Amino acid sequence: MTYIQQLGINAKSAEKQTASLKAADKNAVLELIAKRLLEERELIKAENAKDIQNAHTNGMTAALIDRLTLTDARIDGMAEGVRQVRALADPVGEVIGGGEIQNGLKLVKRRVPLGVIGIIFESRPNVTVDAASLCLKSGNVCILRGGSDAINSNKALVTLMRSALRDCGVDENAIQLVEDTSREVASEMMRLRQYIDVLIPRGGGGLISAVVNNSTIPVIETGEGNCHVFVDESADLGMALDIVDNAKTQRPSVCNAIETVIVHAKIADEFYTALEKRWEVGQPGQKARIIPDGVATDEDYATEFLDYVIAAKTVNNLDEAIAHINRFGTKHSEAIVTRDYANAVKFQDEVDAAAVYVNASTRFTDGFVFGLGAEIGITTQKLHARGPMGLQELTTYKYLINGDGQVRG
Repeated sequence: MTYIQQLGINAKSAEKQTASLKAADKNAVLELIAKRLLEERELIKAENAKDIQNAHTNGMTAALIDRLTLTDARIDGMAEGVRQVRALADPVGEVIGGGEIQNGLKLVKRRVPLGVIGIIFESRPNVTVDAASLCLKSGNVCILRGGSDAINSNKALVTLMRSALRDCGVDENAIQLVEDTSREVASEMMRLRQYIDVLIPRGGGGLISAVVNNSTIPVIETGEGNCHVFVDESADLGMALDIVDNAKTQRPSVCNAIETVIVHAKIADEFYTALEKRWEVGQPGQKARIIPDGVATDEDYATEFLDYVIAAKTVNNLDEAIAHINRFGTKHSEAIVTRDYANAVKFQDEVDAAAVYVNASTRFTDGFVFGLGAEIGITTQKLHARGPMGLQELTTYKYLINGDGQVRG
């Protein structure tokens, strides 16, 4: 028996209890997890500091180091996210349909957990807590496989969550961490169909492609974020500058940050000049390098930079902007800045993405912001779930049929 197979066996052993937990029992565990995140913040930061030191040694970019870093504010945010999940209604057991059919059979369509969820993700250790809390509240067991760059942080976080499970009388194997971060073990995990019901990759395009192409387990794809803002000819210039600036530089290492700004030709010179001026006077970490239209290549337009870099594209009309987004976008989050109502409606109708904004930053695509407490990821596919995935998206359903002797003729 291999290491990853043992984790699968452990998960299956915890599945029945986890699926049958009452809401009050799950909430008690979640409250204790939130409490321990705050109580153990110094330990968490100390373990995180080891990962940060390794990241510097390995030449990781500043943006990716930021993605890895756990500050007091981010630990507070993790605890608050757990408490928000705790406060949400328990989806398990919810009746979502049914009725009586012609022969008198009574049907009930009820939400049930997915079962054992495998999650493969990169860098951001807050994902460890978000994923585990959502899985627990939705009655699922989770096997978490983070990247080697966050292994010390993840070990600390999972250890305290498993202690909360134990202290509440719940099988600690409801939450497990794959501590062997080798590619061989990750590949084996992708084929653990006997034990894992669904696999969710969360990270960059390379990770997602590797999971989709190699997994024998059903996969829910989460979002590589090649996002855009289109500045229409009618846009308020100040609003457009604020939105583009925020969507690019507020936190460029995340999937809902934009990678390309698209500008209508009639205002392009004025807008690009104003944007360059804003970023010229900005402090490091508040400005981005622009790859101008005419210099930017198709490869640039297809790249998720995750850094202080942005490609520029000039178009002659709304149709060209939509065509560019639908060609290069990853169906994550897209935005238009406009004062033209018809253009706003057309943009939202025709852009193919999970979240489509009018006059707002793409940075709001987030489970926490959307009131989901946290998110297991932001899915850009169209089957089962789309956009930030919360509790309901971590359930499936089954039909319960009751009769009084009916047989089919």
